[in-house]
Amino acid sequence: MAKDKSNFYLICLLVVFIAASGWYLHGHPQGLTAGSGPTGPAPCRVEGLHVAAPVPTSVSNPTQPQNQYPILTWKLLPEAVAYELELYADKPAATAKPFFTTKRIYIHGYIPELPAAYSGSSFWWRVRALDYYSQPLSDFSAPQQVFVQRQEAALLRPVPMTKFNSGNGTVLLYPVYLWLPIPGTNKYEVEILDAPPENPDGSAPSVHRLDAFTDTGFDAYDPKPRFSSKPLYWRVRGVTEDGKPVGVYSVAQQFVTDPAANYSVATLGDSICHGGGSFSYAPSEWEFSFQHYLHFPVLNLGRSGDTAAMTLDRFDADVLPFHPHYLLILTGSNSLRSVSHSAEAVIEQFKALEHKCDEHGIVPIFITLPPINPANIKKAFDEDTDKMWQIKFAKVNDYLRTRRHIDAAARFKNPNSTLPTAMALDGLHVDVPGKKLIAAAVNDEFKP
Repeated sequence: MAKDKSNFYLICLLVVFIAASGWYLHGHPQGLTAGSGPTGPAPCRVEGLHVAAPVPTSVSNPTQPQNQYPILTWKLLPEAVAYELELYADKPAATAKPFFTTKRIYIHGYIPELPAAYSGSSFWWRVRALDYYSQPLSDFSAPQQVFVQRQEAALLRPVPMTKFNSGNGTVLLYPVYLWLPIPGTNKYEVEILDAPPENPDGSAPSVHRLDAFTDTGFDAYDPKPRFSSKPLYWRVRGVTEDGKPVGVYSVAQQFVTDPAANYSVATLGDSICHGGGSFSYAPSEWEFSFQHYLHFPVLNLGRSGDTAAMTLDRFDADVLPFHPHYLLILTGSNSLRSVSHSAEAVIEQFKALEHKCDEHGIVPIFITLPPINPANIKKAFDEDTDKMWQIKFAKVNDYLRTRRHIDAAARFKNPNSTLPTAMALDGLHVDVPGKKLIAAAVNDEFKP
């Protein structure tokens, strides 16, 4: 359940290549539908789904033109796996051809670099949602005009897209940082600081640096828990393969995860608890967090990639500093889908979690595990699932129902059967409809 970014980007590149080259078999991209059959629905696709066009959110006017690195943004579409963007010199007519187009956008925004030969004072853009196979999921948005003026000293910097401490479910012990990538690099360095940087428009590390790590693409899962009695800050810069800066750092963003904040309720578990879904959306895309839909404040102590044993192992370090009164526990799916973990072993780990909570005056409340979809997991991650997974899930959920629990699994249609694609495109991380079902169960069955 950890975000395997190398697999993810490989899948994305394969999808784009196959779609561009036109290799199709029975209406689906060849090589990505093995085992689905020529007449059956392809996994990782909700058949017949068509959604409204993306809604642009960036604005432009001739009195405040953008530079040669214009920032284009639109509202997130939860059903989209990717987006297709087109740029035109003039307002696009039916037969117009864009001077730039890409289908490799996995966040709801983009920073193009206008070609050096482009001398216009404005351009037009439009965007549409794509599915797993790079096929249109929506119509294009209404064309938007952007006014531009080249600047010799224009700053090339990523644009942060994460807003922590901005509403329910937006406080994470393991933050995930999102940004709009910049042209010219796919590698980035995230810097964590204990004060605002003294060089806000610089490319050199700050004297307030606490830590830094590199990642690729448009997001980074922090490998360490981040909490402090005072605000922390994060920013990101592009780097070359050998670590040299590309442009300058983004504007630093503040976040606070304070043990003294007296959170009454915390959630603990794996990536279903941490958040994210639909292949490309991270836990800090709040729509993909069940905590976002709860009726009470909550601290998210989830960590993507956990097995039940890993959740247990980090209990002392990650839970005890906050000492919540209630701990909602949602973990074990990674364990049970593997042939290496038995239901009995997972139950013993849940017993140990319950014992630890009791020792420290914390009330444990287990959340039953939603089903999974092995065919879609194989399609998305090339990972096999234990053929006995349904028996194992049922055995563990039956045990959890004997403890203090919230029965989220019962909210899913045929909870002991395969998870519908409409609930989780990748077969594992439930998407927005599934996150809302989990939240509804919590809201209905638990009153802090």
